[in-house]
Amino acid sequence: MNTLYIEGKSPIKGEITISGNKNAVLPMIAATLLTDEKVILHNAPNILDVRVMLEIVESLGLDVNFDNNIIEIEAKKFAKSTINEELCSRVRASILFAGPLAVRCGTAVISPPGGDLIGRRRLDGHFYGLRKLGVKVDSDKDFIFTAKDRLVGCELFLDEASVTATEQIMMAAVMAEGTTIIRNAASEPHVSDLAELLNKMGAKISGLGSNTLEIEGVEKLHGAEHHIVSDHTEAGSFLALGAVCGGELTLKGTTPRHYWMTRRVFERLGVEIELNHDNIYLPANQKMKVIDDFDGHCPVISDGPWPQFPSDLMSVAIVLATQVEGSVLFFEKMFESRIYFVDRLMSMGAKAIVCDPHRVVINGPGELHGMQMSSPDIRAGMAMLIAAMCAKGKSTINSADVIYRGYENVVEKLLSIGCNISTTKK
Repeated sequence: MNTLYIEGKSPIKGEITISGNKNAVLPMIAATLLTDEKVILHNAPNILDVRVMLEIVESLGLDVNFDNNIIEIEAKKFAKSTINEELCSRVRASILFAGPLAVRCGTAVISPPGGDLIGRRRLDGHFYGLRKLGVKVDSDKDFIFTAKDRLVGCELFLDEASVTATEQIMMAAVMAEGTTIIRNAASEPHVSDLAELLNKMGAKISGLGSNTLEIEGVEKLHGAEHHIVSDHTEAGSFLALGAVCGGELTLKGTTPRHYWMTRRVFERLGVEIELNHDNIYLPANQKMKVIDDFDGHCPVISDGPWPQFPSDLMSVAIVLATQVEGSVLFFEKMFESRIYFVDRLMSMGAKAIVCDPHRVVINGPGELHGMQMSSPDIRAGMAMLIAAMCAKGKSTINSADVIYRGYENVVEKLLSIGCNISTTKK
């Protein structure tokens, strides 16, 4: 496993081009299996999770090319429709091959998926949707998905607005007979981006960006080219980094509407950002102070399904709050293990009270000092990297490969804006 070495308190300034959305490209790779024609994906981030998903495609006997952030997949003839346990254990998105494989091959055998250990992550929505469409789902050691006949569209209501369940059902339904309606669907930018790719492939999906998706089934999909939307989680992470370091940053390649709630949360923490047509500007040396609720009570920052504040930004927002004057309660509603990394922040000097597995109160500002840490999951790993950047002294982050799973060229990007970071001990 790789290690990162950081010297804190470096002056931050510069421009960063935001990479393609991790949570968009992973289901898109699975979606390429729905056609025997070539699909080309531009702006694909070169991260570990993407490379594992492409390994899975290659393991099925399919042609894959990945170069210069462009993925080309041609799913003409499958050698098999079983994904081995080792590959499934390396990426949670492996479950997204279930629908496409069942539709194309009639069966799919997939081991339980891996991924970050941030609490229980249900698969019930996947099984519910696939069964309603006509896929037989069995489970023993592995999950076995069987579709002997053409799937049949239906109306579904998800008990939670699950991103991956929405994507799974959408991919399975595009070639089903009749119309499928998904109610309480997830509406994140990456869900809409997947739908846009499918529509370019010949699907008929409407309701993009809303919580009701209507899918009119077609008999066949064809090849397509698509430019993947930029990653709003990566952008939010760099905004938090710039703010805690008092830096001036311009983030390029962004879409303003993807940051409306993020801007509201940053404003509560006294951080002003400018959302422009294709970039975000963060002014330097802001006087960061928590904006209390109207009645003077401590404000609460909580996550939720889109368009609420993304759970993937909670960790970096907590680090940001450690450098802001005032008190704020963070309420992580979606994953019960996401805020466990706060113990490491407290060891660095953060003033925090962990109320329970879902809530933490941050009192700032607190001077952080460098220390040796490990990276428990992608987002907590990035959060600790941000904490190390604004801390006094040197920090070491072990298990840095976890960060590389979700952030492309993170070391190079940090070096380009003045961060003192290295992959080798000085």
